[in-house]
Parts: sequence; C-alpha cells; structure tokens
Amino acid sequence: MLAMGLMSGTSLDGVDTALCEITGFGEESKITLIDFETYDFPEHLKNKVKRILRNKEPLLPELTSLNFELGMLFSDAVGKMLEKNKMTGKDLAFVASHGQTIYHQPRDTDSLLRSTLQLGEPAVIAYDHHVDVYANFRVMDMAAGGEGAPLVPYSEEILYREDKMTVALQNVGGIGNVTILPARTSGWPVYAFDTGPGNMVIDEAMKQLYSKSYDEGGKIALSGQVDHEMLAHLLEHPYLKMSYPKTTGREDFGESYTNSVLQRFSSLKREDLIATLTYFTAKTIALSYEDFIFPKMRLDKVIIGGGGAHNKALLSYLRELLNGVEVLTQEDLGFSSDAKEAMAFVILGNETYHGRPSNVIGATGAKTPVILGSLTKNPHADTKLKRGRE
Repeated sequence: MLAMGLMSGTSLDGVDTALCEITGFGEESKITLIDFETYDFPEHLKNKVKRILRNKEPLLPELTSLNFELGMLFSDAVGKMLEKNKMTGKDLAFVASHGQTIYHQPRDTDSLLRSTLQLGEPAVIAYDHHVDVYANFRVMDMAAGGEGAPLVPYSEEILYREDKMTVALQNVGGIGNVTILPARTSGWPVYAFDTGPGNMVIDEAMKQLYSKSYDEGGKIALSGQVDHEMLAHLLEHPYLKMSYPKTTGREDFGESYTNSVLQRFSSLKREDLIATLTYFTAKTIALSYEDFIFPKMRLDKVIIGGGGAHNKALLSYLRELLNGVEVLTQEDLGFSSDAKEAMAFVILGNETYHGRPSNVIGATGAKTPVILGSLTKNPHADTKLKRGRE
C-alpha cells in the first residue's frame, strides 16, 4: 500500500515529505521510497515558530492559530507531492505526520510534568486530501512513563539490524541522536538517546555570522581552526553529563545558547567559531559513545543520516574521533540521509495502522510497549453511507 510521511524537525529547514510503498508489518516490513521532497518553511511562518519558542509565555491566540497554520503547511506539502506523482489522497492508506515540536519536557521538574507539544493540526490534512492521518506519536509513550523520544529507533531496528555486527545509526539533524543496534546474536536490546547538538548551534551561528542558513558542505568549518578554550567551555554543558535515557532540544541548544557562546568568544575569527562548533557536535557524539556504547560492546560501524551527513568537516572530525570504527553515510548504502526520518514515520504509522506497538522502551524509558499515534479519520469516507440512512 502507499503512504506518506511528514517530518519537520528542530532546525525548521522545511517539511520533509516521503511517498512510500510499504508492505507487511513488524520485522516483515518492506518499505520502498517512491519520491521525496523537502518543501521550504515560509519565512514568516518560521519566524512565528521561533518567536513562540523564544517566548516563555506565548499568547494563546497565536499558539492556537499556529496549530492550524502548520496544519495548512503540512497539507500543502501533501498536496504538492500528490500532484507531482499524479495521485490523490484516495491513493494513500494514510499520512503519518510528526508535526512541529513546540516544547518537549522529557523529565518531571518541581513545577512541570513530563510532557510534549507538537503542532500541525492533522484534521486539516485529513479534510483537504480525504485521507486518514496519524499524528501525535510521542504522547502515548510519555503516558507510559517514557520520554517520548527518540521514536525513530523502531524503524532503524527493522531496516538496519544485523546478525553479527553492532551498528549505530547516528542522525545529525537539529539535534543529534543515535540508535544502537547490537548484533542479534549478542543478546543486547536496542537502545537510543540524544547525543546533544546536531546542526542547530552551527546553523544559528551561520545565520548570525554569515547570513546563511547552514554551512554548505562544511566549507566554512574546513577553512577554520578549532579553538580548544572555546571547546572546553562548550563541553561543560550539563546535558553532556547526564545518563541515558535522555533527550534534548532547542530548550538546551537553541538561539539563546548560541548567542551566549558567540558573545563570550566574539574575539575569535568567524571561521574558527564555526569550526569549533562543528567539532563540538562531533565531540559530543564521540563522548556519548565512550560513555554509553564502548563499555558494553564493540561498535563495528556508524551510519550517519540527516543534514549533517553532507557536512564534510563533521564527517572528517567523526572519523578522526572514532578511529577504528567504520563511518558511513546513508548515501554510501544507497539510501537518502534526508528522507530517513520521514520514512521512519511511515513505518511508525504502518504499525499503528496494524494495531501494533512501536516504541522502543530501551530508547524512551517507557514502562511498556504501546501503540503510538492518534488517528484523525478521513471525514469524507462515510458520507454516502450516512446519507443513505437519513
């Protein structure tokens, strides 16, 4: 059957839209990517999201409107992909939408409960395209005592786990996260956690220093030198000292954090700032492996996905820091780094479609496996039936 996955991450680059064919479920799942596009976030909408993220007390009318504005953005992405492939929503079994994370509180505090909020009203997609929509994938895991993230490990276990080799799937989006797939013969369960910043801090620095949205190919970082005083300061971040399961986001590594770092080290050359921030991302990945993987098992290879897979400086730093471990990208295996997470939500949606749990408790810390996602039904599906009974 055909299905579509939507993903909008912390970097706000755009709406990743994957049209896939998927058959089976669980370990028998087979998925083929038919088409993939990233549709740009309109600048005014990106600014509105960022403004609300910066505001500790966002206005309720703005927040409520944003939910529907993002729903329209995601619906437009679905429409463009359908039109491109000469299809309609009736050709799809479902759309699986991650939504846009506005706030994620993975752990209880003195005043806040563990909770999460993703916006992008699924009813808009369902109504516009006459299709069932699965959304709000994180909340049931949190209800079951988990952190609601990361969710991608389920799809990675299905697609990448090997019998005799331990594989790490390292995503470098706005945030870095890793899924460890121990060899099936090892007896170790799959587990995962956020390694720390991915592209988020680098991208914000590029915006402020170069008026560019990202460091294309890592060219700026490759032209600079790593400043070790700045690096030492960055590595004092409290998130890096936490044990897993753990997740992070814009709350820890967003615009305010980047501003404080750039102000503190404003005397450095621009290219050295970018080089150091890029090395910081690589170093946080390597340190997390030293803390949470290497003491348990040998790591045979790392597969890099997400936008960071295109950053040659980051890949070079990782190969240097992970000496003895094969470091590959999704493209090296014939896959798409950019499409990986949108495809993952097709897999998660497929499990929900079949009434099967898809959280990995070793990744999220949930008490039990649970079925993820809320279903918004195609509102047009039973129109003729209802009219016939009137």
